[in-house]
Amino acid sequence: MAADEDGIVVDLGVWRRRAMPHRTGAAAPLLRDVYGAILRDERRDQERTLAEVADAVGMSKQYLSEIERGRKEPSSEMLRSVCTELGLPLEHLLVRGARRLGAVRRLGQRPVSEPRVEMLAA
Repeated sequence: MAADEDGIVVDLGVWRRRAMPHRTGAAAPLLRDVYGAILRDERRDQERTLAEVADAVGMSKQYLSEIERGRKEPSSEMLRSVCTELGLPLEHLLVRGARRLGAVRRLGQRPVSEPRVEMLAA
């Protein structure tokens, strides 16, 4: 686990690449992988189904699933629509994505498919 400058703890032990096996010097994760994981985590935190969010946004459940798994690169309009439906400001998605990418770079770890944030008591 690692904490960034803001004290956010990210468990990097569960990161894995779908597209490329682990090897030293593996490429950084694609932005669509990171954004998809953040959107999936946000949706799950709200205990909402793919169908609920997809219907509210006007896209298919399958397409939203592919976005969350990093298999599709959504347009900025689609990202904004999903973020709005989840009550997640688009700026927060961008900042959270940058933090996750920064944590990977600083620690020399592979990207996570399902990052988790923990609250630690002092």
